[in-house]
Amino acid sequence: MTQTVDLFVIGGGINGAGIARDAAGRGLSVVLAEKDDLAQGTSSRSGKLVHGGLRYLEYYEFRLVREALIEREVLLNSAAHIIWPMRFVLPHSRDDRPAWLVRLGLFLYDHLGGRKKLPPTRVLNLGTAPEGRALKDSYKKGFEYSDCWVDDARLVVLNALDAAEHGAKVLTRSACTSARRVDGMWQIEVQDGRTGEKRQFRARALVNAGGPWVNDIIGRVAGSNSRRAVRLVKGSHIITPKFWEGSQAYLVQNHDKRVIFINPYEGDKALIGTTDIPYEGAPEPVEADEDEITYLLAAVNRYFKRALTREDVIEHFSGVRPLYDDGNGNPSAVTRDYVFDLDKTAQVPMLNVFGGKITTFRKLSEHAMHSLREIFPHMGGDWTATAPLPGGDMARADFEGFLQEVSAAYPFLPFELCHHWARLYGTRMHRFLHGTNSLADLGRKFGPRLYEVEVKYLRDHEWALSAEDVLKRRTKEHLNMTDAQMTDLQAWFDDMLEKSA
Repeated sequence: MTQTVDLFVIGGGINGAGIARDAAGRGLSVVLAEKDDLAQGTSSRSGKLVHGGLRYLEYYEFRLVREALIEREVLLNSAAHIIWPMRFVLPHSRDDRPAWLVRLGLFLYDHLGGRKKLPPTRVLNLGTAPEGRALKDSYKKGFEYSDCWVDDARLVVLNALDAAEHGAKVLTRSACTSARRVDGMWQIEVQDGRTGEKRQFRARALVNAGGPWVNDIIGRVAGSNSRRAVRLVKGSHIITPKFWEGSQAYLVQNHDKRVIFINPYEGDKALIGTTDIPYEGAPEPVEADEDEITYLLAAVNRYFKRALTREDVIEHFSGVRPLYDDGNGNPSAVTRDYVFDLDKTAQVPMLNVFGGKITTFRKLSEHAMHSLREIFPHMGGDWTATAPLPGGDMARADFEGFLQEVSAAYPFLPFELCHHWARLYGTRMHRFLHGTNSLADLGRKFGPRLYEVEVKYLRDHEWALSAEDVLKRRTKEHLNMTDAQMTDLQAWFDDMLEKSA
């Protein structure tokens, strides 16, 4: 049986999930199809930041930076459980950008976006400030500014969850194999990657938010052409033990003038990145190579007293960023702005999304719906700027106040576990903790912080169908579990699948 909907969205990354959410909240019937798991591609392999893009000022991307800075505070208010302020220390070297230029850039950064909640830039004496203790003594002066941290994969899942709760159908592990204009509608075929079952849909409009696969969808799936082009750039990160005291992050510059973020990660670890390397080929098998790892380690060792070695690298990952090809030869200078290509052949529109970044996904989604207003003149107005994401509906977006409340509500939970779940789920943690009065009520313990009640919630409500879905995207518990524990979790999923067959 063929289902007819208003809008069909291809791609379950941040842009596709954001557009599906926005459209469903306007009253449109929506289907979102993702060939793998939500956020399995680029959207879970970012630097985990909601930021204005300080370095983009050098390329005169003032509109993009302003929009990103405004969105930074919008998102902070909408999801205080997965997004929170972070201070960045920028040590200054005379060999790099002059101090006056850095100071000017930070002044613009403080004022372009109407900063309200985050503290302003300040100058640091690294010889006396605690933030300078881990740095080499040759670095005397520094600057400190604000941006925000985000759990990128959870941001995607929460947008998909909100889309579903507004009526959208979310299909994971469901590849769109064909899309053709037939009798004034899109005729779309989707194949389930697990069962091979094929489903048919008809839609008034199609959105291609395929990220690195955007051109493949245009050509192979839709049988069309586009005058736009996407440029693939590989960005790699490494994870090491944390090697400094304090909650601050660092932004350092390598010898080639590229900037590297060094961020606290999962409590006792550090996330270091990223590289910017032109990439060709299929995005699926991308991974960091040894030259990239060496490059990132060298950037750290240029500034910090403790020298990191290859043995310190716990894990590394890479993502392929689909940037709009603006003809710039330098991968670092290629615009991070987004571009739409709206093909209205036979008044059956296909909106192709090129580029974009996590920080501006909500605005991108809003603009995408504006571009389709002619097709859906009766759809609702803009709504996402003031709407919390699932779990973010805590009073005054006050995470610390919420944490106190749930700590009191579940006194049997160790504080670390309560804090961990509050960060991942916000107010939604009540949904799997309701009725529990002891650790025994949490069910089987799969790992140090992973219990059966949480896994069941993720399976039943957040499309988690494997151990990897839970451990690498819904949580980051793979960093805290043994191979045997992860194998046991996958066996649990296999058993549940067999029982439901």
